Amino acid sequence: MSDKNAVPVIVIAKRPDHVEAINSTLRNAGHPVHCTHIPDVGDLADALTQINPELLLVFSEEINTSLEQLDDIRNAYASGVPILDVRDRVDEDSIATAMRLGAQDVVSLRHRDRLQWVCGRELRAFRLERALNRTLASATEYKRALRNFMEGSADAIAHVQEGIIVDTNPAWLELFGYPEADAVVGTPLMDFFDADNHAALKGALVACIQGKWSDHDLKTQGACSDGSALSLQLQLENADFDGEPCVRVCIRASAEQNREPEERITEVATRDPLTGLLHRQQFLTELEAAIAQPVKGGVRALVYVTPDKFRNIKSKVGPIGSEDVIVKLAAMLQELAGPDDLVGRFGGTMFAVLLARGTERDIEQWAESLCSRVRRLTFEAGGKSISITCTVGVALIASSDESIADIVTQADSANETGREQGGDKVIVHTVDLASSARTKVQDGIWVKLIKAALMENRLYLVHQPIASLQSQDKDMYDVVVRMRDPRGNEILPGDFLPAAQRNGLMKTIDRWIINAAVQFCAARRASRVFVRISSESIGDRGLAKWIAQLLKSAKLPASVICIQLPESVVAENLQPTQELARALGEFGISFAIEHFGLLPNAGPMLEQLAMDYVKIDGSLMQGLASNELKQHQVRDLVEMVRPHQIQTIAERVEDANTMAVLWQLGVECVQGYYVQEPEVVLEDESM
Repeated sequence: MSDKNAVPVIVIAKRPDHVEAINSTLRNAGHPVHCTHIPDVGDLADALTQINPELLLVFSEEINTSLEQLDDIRNAYASGVPILDVRDRVDEDSIATAMRLGAQDVVSLRHRDRLQWVCGRELRAFRLERALNRTLASATEYKRALRNFMEGSADAIAHVQEGIIVDTNPAWLELFGYPEADAVVGTPLMDFFDADNHAALKGALVACIQGKWSDHDLKTQGACSDGSALSLQLQLENADFDGEPCVRVCIRASAEQNREPEERITEVATRDPLTGLLHRQQFLTELEAAIAQPVKGGVRALVYVTPDKFRNIKSKVGPIGSEDVIVKLAAMLQELAGPDDLVGRFGGTMFAVLLARGTERDIEQWAESLCSRVRRLTFEAGGKSISITCTVGVALIASSDESIADIVTQADSANETGREQGGDKVIVHTVDLASSARTKVQDGIWVKLIKAALMENRLYLVHQPIASLQSQDKDMYDVVVRMRDPRGNEILPGDFLPAAQRNGLMKTIDRWIINAAVQFCAARRASRVFVRISSESIGDRGLAKWIAQLLKSAKLPASVICIQLPESVVAENLQPTQELARALGEFGISFAIEHFGLLPNAGPMLEQLAMDYVKIDGSLMQGLASNELKQHQVRDLVEMVRPHQIQTIAERVEDANTMAVLWQLGVECVQGYYVQEPEVVLEDESM
């Protein structure tokens, strides 16, 4: 019996003889099964990904994991594969219980005929559903291919099965510099891309195979046959090749040839001819326009980047080779920049980037990731291989009325300080933002504004969706409070909440937010809304009961509200937080820790606190796609919380590459500007 025709089956059992019994029983019924024994449920996720089974049999009476937990793992890594519960005895009650927990049926080795029939039924149903899905996908793919052919598409396309290229079109060969398909077919897809992109690409491929990847562009560095690099955006989609499922990797053809002459003239006038980045004057013009607009949330910074000891580089590789280094550094900056970031070349070896991120820590992590990536990369220039480092100077932008000249001077000064210290550094020009704000508006004025806003209903919520990576969207949201001044201008929480905290107003604001969130749940029919509270409310002994009464009045289940606190606040207030989490749990209200993963030892916190979610801190997302150390950190956090049945959410996810890596690392949900920018909750939704 050939392995090609074998039916992959996973058997979860402690006793090997049970696996052999299943194997012989099914083979005697004519099913050419190949059974894989999984004695430890901890190995199930990897096995589901690698084996792609058609059937999962579980000896539930032998293992310490519930069917409900197995169902969650199955849905996350191999949705649709049938589960059969193998028990010593079968009755109507056990079948009903197993089916309620996610199994398709219950079977027993005592009744092998029935076991054979049930397994045959489930295998046929699974194959029929798979064939139907492939047929539908093939019909859609045929229509798309026909449309592309009619439009004369010149996209570079490769078909990939199990990570190996099985087919390409001429445009792919031309793009990467290969004379014929034989030089490419049979080659790992990863060979065509920089090693820093491999984690994101692997995650996207697996997600695409399982139908959980669509309409996301990956930013990559392509590796051509002559050693040169290309900045590319990949689109992945499911397809068929020779009747077998595959992933189609598509690089859209350049639209340069379709552009109008006026557009090309504008491009020449505003872009640096060597790197394609904005030149100095155009960058300053767009920088001024961007800073004049109020930030939607988070912080902004101007970043100055220079390669270190460029004279030495030039002496090693020559003038032309040194230009190749500049071009490759520019391409790296473009790849790491977000869709709303500005990237420019200030002339010579100086680059400037306007970054918008969630926190100052995110800015610093982005800069550190850039330095780390440059440090690891070998540059091919002038026929030689060289390693370089870079220095990054950061100037935080406190407000929209700051002088452009001052911001540029601060970034340049920070960069110069780093170079004077030997280079390969990130230097932040420090600004006391809180002190700067207090000099403009004293706390007394803020208190009056906040109290007036509470009385006149000028507080409002913005919501940001939380997207699931493992299943269909769960309609979950995170909400944040904002305020309007008497003229209707928006005031961000970072401006008025510090004054509220210093003046004992946070309990009142916390209750306003919770009440508005409950009304939002009722109007939107959200499955869960995350509400952050302040440290002042941790000791509010009546808070849990008050929330429960609100939810009861709104005829909502208690689980729709999830109260969240930062990891640092919880660590400083562990005992009262334990009491709060316990009280919330008694009413069925969820609890979460945000900004998780920054403290050196979170293990005791997980042991001592009852919680439903952890939100992994957004600073770990900065440069995650190309940073193996951060990938290990996030994986360790996921594995740390998994035994506690705590779900993971990644904060401040801003690009598809990061999302692809998170999917591979086992993170369950994401939130951030890549998912969706915050939206205002309409008044009839929150009041």
